Amino acid sequence: MKLVVGITGSTGAIYGIRLLETLKKLNIETHLIMSEWGEKCITMETEHTIDYVKSLATDTSDEKNMASSVSSGTHKIDGMIVAPCSMKTLAAIANGYDDTLVARAAGVTIKESRKLILMVRETPLSAIHLENMLKLARLGIIILPPVTEFYTKPKSIDDIVNHGVGKCLDQFDIEHNLYPRWGTN
Repeated sequence: MKLVVGITGSTGAIYGIRLLETLKKLNIETHLIMSEWGEKCITMETEHTIDYVKSLATDTSDEKNMASSVSSGTHKIDGMIVAPCSMKTLAAIANGYDDTLVARAAGVTIKESRKLILMVRETPLSAIHLENMLKLARLGIIILPPVTEFYTKPKSIDDIVNHGVGKCLDQFDIEHNLYPRWGTN
């Protein structure tokens, strides 16, 4: 399996980092694209370095490199996850405004009928945000905000992050043990 992972400038960079850590452990090939603000959020919100995050991916591309392999539909991937997905990136994807490689790769994922998951991060949501999400959901894009569940009785932020990442992996039928399944705890 080969997945594109986008990390954009919305709070919650740890979701993208944990996703990459997990996919690396599972030997799943990844192509990472980070926006400028995604990188800034990593340094503001975590103890991780940009080099560490890049080391988790099989391949990386600069967000300005519109000639990257992932900007073409002829480059075979199984899907893409943007974690976290800023409202700016959501709007760009919803309106086909491919001004960054994250938006372009997402647009290619849509046009090639591949699975796209957007882990949107914002609260409260405006009507504009909701309209952009609805527009994409009607196209089959999976809108997956990292909503905390409590039936597994999370004990730490790691438990909460693992649940959000696990829900993304579930969409690709990737086996994991990031959180207990309903009825097993």
